[in-house]
Amino acid sequence: MRALLEVILLALQLYVYLIVASAILSWLVAFNVVNTRNQVVRSIWAFLDAVTEPALRPIRNILPNLGGVDISPVILILIIIFIQRLIEDYLLPIAF
Repeated sequence: MRALLEVILLALQLYVYLIVASAILSWLVAFNVVNTRNQVVRSIWAFLDAVTEPALRPIRNILPNLGGVDISPVILILIIIFIQRLIEDYLLPIAF
């Protein structure tokens, strides 16, 4: 049971890294630092969008329009950190 919880914690941490990478890539695309016509950039963009968008879309639907600022990745990261703390504080100590 403990090994399963450790794998879940690792997967949540990896997902946080993917969210941060997606946010950074979106900034780079918005400021024309990287070219989306490049096949490698386009494939990375498609992968990160496919992985993070299903979790970010419900948060974006709930949030009010803040202009050009998208804080949904920050909120999702905070939710993931909350879940990680719940697992570490309440489930791991009782796992055998």
